[in-house]
Amino acid sequence: MSEWIAADVLSEVEAAWNAAARDWNVHAFGALYAPDALFFGGRKGQSVGEAGILAYFASYCGVIESATLALTDQKFIRLAPDCFLAQGYGEFTFSLAGNKTSKARLRTTLVIASIDGAWRIRQHHFSNEPESPPI
Repeated sequence: MSEWIAADVLSEVEAAWNAAARDWNVHAFGALYAPDALFFGGRKGQSVGEAGILAYFASYCGVIESATLALTDQKFIRLAPDCFLAQGYGEFTFSLAGNKTSKARLRTTLVIASIDGAWRIRQHHFSNEPESPPI
């Protein structure tokens, strides 16, 4: 898989994520992930598998009304013929309950794999950039 193919696939995943985030559709988010996916998001703890990932997105219902994500500065590593890692940054805009908005720029790492003919997220890790080394 060349880098440009990985970039095209990642753009498709990003568009599907944004479609799910448009009305904070928990089940549409869940459909983006592999059944055994591993997930570190913006809350404490690790979400594992479909039930954990659905619970993660559901935990924001009533808080986040919609969101957009722009993946930027992505670098790619091919892990297998139909699997790659993408790492870079995510620019988020959140529409929050009470007519509030919030923006965040997070580090992003995604492992994307073709599963039963569809591209799915197998591993998701988004985190703040540290202000200093943790030493």
